[in-house]
Amino acid sequence: FALVGAAQGSPLSTPQTFLAARVERVFSDCFAQRYRTRLCGGADEPLYQPAQSPAGCHILSYRGDHFASALHEVAHWCLAGERRRQLPDFGYWYTPDSRNVEQQHAFEAVESKPQALEWFFSRACACRFGVSVDNPDLAGVGLLDVAAFQRAVLAQALVWQKQGLPARAGVFYTALCREFGTAVAFTEIGFTLAEFAG
Repeated sequence: FALVGAAQGSPLSTPQTFLAARVERVFSDCFAQRYRTRLCGGADEPLYQPAQSPAGCHILSYRGDHFASALHEVAHWCLAGERRRQLPDFGYWYTPDSRNVEQQHAFEAVESKPQALEWFFSRACACRFGVSVDNPDLAGVGLLDVAAFQRAVLAQALVWQKQGLPARAGVFYTALCREFGTAVAFTEIGFTLAEFAG
């Protein structure tokens, strides 16, 4: 199938196709009842907030109305085990921008899996995906090995393609294929580094 749109999946060439609200609806259909979790846009920064009471809902917030941010935050949620889903932001630290080289390496070690999963989700939507090192300060002075991180994301994508997606990720991938009319088996996706060029 053909990929369309910009490198990060937002904004895209067909405004009515790539609406983050569609991702919210798919997520709700898949997980709202069983996991008491809602995917919500409009945040300045992504954040996962566990429910404040036994009857409450967990809230998974993504940035603005950005399609790629919605997919990325769902990827994090799909990877978080039950214990982590009881912790704000799954118990992970996040240093926005201005990370030093050591912090950047720690970020990349944690981010290769969710970004690989986001790549699957993007393909299910026929939306272009691009890896994000999320650190313009280091990128601007040539201290990032973006190609190495791209290879790490590709390697993880290929592992899941061979071994199977994590359970919730597989459910979400299938539902996205249905919603966006792609119906492509994840084992049939041709992942390559060339996709990140240009």
